[in-house]
Amino acid sequence: MTKRKAVTLAVGTGFVVFWSCGFIGARWGTEYTNAFDLLAWRFLLAGAISAVVLAIRRPRISRRDLITQLWIAVLTQFVYLGLIFTGIEHGISAGVTALIGSLQPILIATVAGPLLGERVSPRQWLGLVIGVGGVALVVADDIGAGHGSLLLFLVPFGGLLGMVAGTCLDRYRKPSLTSLDALAVQSLVSAFLFTAFAAATQQLSVPREPGFYGAVLWLVLLATGGGWGLYLVNLKLSGATRISSLLYLVPPTTMVFAFLLFHETIGGLAVVGMLVCAAAVLLIRLGQQVLCGDGGTSVAERAGKSRLARVHRGATRGEQPDRAAVAARRRNPAHVLRDPCPTVRGAGQPVADE
Repeated sequence: MTKRKAVTLAVGTGFVVFWSCGFIGARWGTEYTNAFDLLAWRFLLAGAISAVVLAIRRPRISRRDLITQLWIAVLTQFVYLGLIFTGIEHGISAGVTALIGSLQPILIATVAGPLLGERVSPRQWLGLVIGVGGVALVVADDIGAGHGSLLLFLVPFGGLLGMVAGTCLDRYRKPSLTSLDALAVQSLVSAFLFTAFAAATQQLSVPREPGFYGAVLWLVLLATGGGWGLYLVNLKLSGATRISSLLYLVPPTTMVFAFLLFHETIGGLAVVGMLVCAAAVLLIRLGQQVLCGDGGTSVAERAGKSRLARVHRGATRGEQPDRAAVAARRRNPAHVLRDPCPTVRGAGQPVADE
């Protein structure tokens, strides 16, 4: 296993674990107060830490990037987290809420080609469909156990649409901020949004139970720092479709945590669904292309039948095509092929021409 593959595996595994902690923190914190009060306190603390980080780092943020991060915060944190936590507050179990969030891959894949320029292979489509089947099995198990009403599931589904829109916006706008700076800016924006909304709707309070503040610390350290931080890092290392496929592993991980911490039971169908989801992720990620360090296309990757090498802009001298091939392509532009796998660039990486 190469060093880059090992890093990608470690970051992906950490993302699944820490992202699952967010649903557990929501389940824990909403035992003491409402969803938006919990989120307001979460991001007040996260925002304070973010302000210190930005004061120390003093990143140069363009107006374009600032507007982009503002809208990403609105979609992926205010809309997504607000509705997800509201669903949990009203009785949807942590595992099933995570399950609804795991439907993101199929929605991302639907728009990845025309909007993001990320090609979804037939094998990946098969994996995505299998993953949805695994999700359906877990949902059927939970509904059969009498957890929540069918109409209530529309609340976290609305949050899911916010996450999808925010992810697509990030990939489309390609902000040049680093992952740490982007997370800090988004946390500050979310602190203002959640606090203002909770105060305006008279949901803001000062809970007295120590357990509430334990949940807030859990959410800030594990969910915001770990989950959202690794989400942004993962966007650097892989395309939106491949990374979103990891969300299929979040529901079973969350269910295990919920069983250990809150004694939420796991039915037979749910276990089968977990195994199906794991198989789907393996199918999607099998033979995943390792990208160059800056997220570009592979160096000297063959481009179809023409046998012409597609060379990354940052390739070394030994990786450059021979001069004769370059001259031939310049003389006959009609034979210059378009790259069928456009460059995949994650959040926090500057455009080459910027």
